[in-house]
Amino acid sequence: MKKFLIPLFLLFVTATYSQTGTEIYLFDIHVEKDQISISNPKNITDRAGYDNQPNFHRTEPIIYFSSFNGEGRSDIKSYNYKTKETKNLTTTHEREYSPTLTPDGKFISCILQRDDGAQDLVKYPIEGGEPIILINNLLIGYHAWIDNSKILTYVLLEDKGELRYFDLNSNENIAITTNIGRSLHKIPSQHAMSFVDKTIDSKWTINKFDPITKKISVIAKTLPLREDLCWTNEGSILMSNGENIYFLNLKHSNEWELVKISDSYSFMKGITRLAINNANNKLAVVVSE
Repeated sequence: MKKFLIPLFLLFVTATYSQTGTEIYLFDIHVEKDQISISNPKNITDRAGYDNQPNFHRTEPIIYFSSFNGEGRSDIKSYNYKTKETKNLTTTHEREYSPTLTPDGKFISCILQRDDGAQDLVKYPIEGGEPIILINNLLIGYHAWIDNSKILTYVLLEDKGELRYFDLNSNENIAITTNIGRSLHKIPSQHAMSFVDKTIDSKWTINKFDPITKKISVIAKTLPLREDLCWTNEGSILMSNGENIYFLNLKHSNEWELVKISDSYSFMKGITRLAINNANNKLAVVVSE
């Protein structure tokens, strides 16, 4: 199979979110032991402006995403890929990013970027309503749930991201490491989380964090200077070089392999974030307009 060889440029994460034009495409994905393929793309946003950070509901045919509203603000929207219906979860005077279904399925947690520069972690009732503040004493950039009360976060420092662990029940708050990427995920079938370590230039790694021992171990090298990834439910990792999508299944190979695409698509450019549903049959891909 084709291996990844081409080096890429560094993507910088800043304290404010870039709102360049992006679209979200939804593919069918077929996952086999030593091959992954995608087909049947649909543009589920199809409008000018920023539509980004897709996150699937675990049991419903719904994708949540952050969408620029044209007035310098962003809201959380949902798209039902069975009914083809798009709805607003939030319509506020502030900015919401990184929608994530909470483990109990009752809320969407997100980053609330305020006009005074604060970036709080909050959660909105999934049926709509006022936000509940979870963390409001740090600049939270990204987050992932470990369980119902524990969260792994990317905290924005002056020139790098800090990995920080929170227990909302005990108020435990631990700085784990610095210089990390924005992609935080729960590892399938493990009580562990993944993050990208960017400490060594041009040698970024996908690392594992154990929430019980607080220990870190290396899983694999990233594609060169790429930080966005997602996990299939059998444990393969998906990443992109901006134009193609690759997968890594460490049970079968130590090499990044090319995801097969059913056709050549002109919109496949500037690929960043990827998200896969729990059923392992739908893949959301963020591309540049």
